[in-house]
Amino acid sequence: MFFQVPAEYGYVILVGAASSAMVMWKAIRVGQARKKHEVKYPVMYSSENGGDNVFNCVQRAHQNTLEVYPQFLFFLATGGLSCPKFCAGAGLLWILGRIVYGLGYSTGKPEKRVQGAFGYLGYFGLFGCSIYTGLKMVDLV
Repeated sequence: MFFQVPAEYGYVILVGAASSAMVMWKAIRVGQARKKHEVKYPVMYSSENGGDNVFNCVQRAHQNTLEVYPQFLFFLATGGLSCPKFCAGAGLLWILGRIVYGLGYSTGKPEKRVQGAFGYLGYFGLFGCSIYTGLKMVDLV
């Protein structure tokens, strides 16, 4: 099967690059928190204060993003073949949600992470577009 990548797919590529910058920003924040709270490598989580501490919140915000990042990139790349502008917008929404999630979580009050939950609207939009692309490619829509 042959198909042409739409010109607007450039937006999808730019959002993918922006998402990488967001992940790097979170990694830098973990490094800064590691230094500030004196958590040595290779320790992933601090046991200080029974594990209830700011470092663990910063680390968890980064780790949670990494847990869904491969799926995000897959949905962005495949959904963007059919709906490039929509997927670029949905991807930006997810990135913004991840930033707000990380900033809220890293306050040391984990309940503040839910402020970034709106980003899942973008994530599930990408998921839907990915399914649509697959269905379209096998002539089911």
